[in-house]
Amino acid sequence: MLKHGFKAMLAEAKAVIETVSVQDLPYHLEVPEVILVDVRETVERDREGVIPASIHVPRGLLEFHADPDSPVHVSEMKPERRIILYCGTGGRSALAAKTLLDMGYGDVASLSGGYEAWKAANGK
Repeated sequence: MLKHGFKAMLAEAKAVIETVSVQDLPYHLEVPEVILVDVRETVERDREGVIPASIHVPRGLLEFHADPDSPVHVSEMKPERRIILYCGTGGRSALAAKTLLDMGYGDVASLSGGYEAWKAANGK
């Protein structure tokens, strides 16, 4: 039996991260320094679609793509930028937001409900 399962990890992450609603997302994206990051797998993006203007940083490679010292660093991922992450329903992006905070990123949020909530709101 796990001592620290995903439910506990999600609860810990949600206790310290900021969440952004799909209704408020367009206002956040009006700021040029804000970056929207899709942490879903490539197959999910291909099958389900994406939120326009998002970049792709799969959750499994987040630490490598987020670290400026990594040879596979994604140039848009900068610790001084505001970063809003999303996944399918919000769990992976919450964990990813906590990971970025732990790495030293200062202004990170997770999209509440993820891509599914965005789609349910007519993709707006």
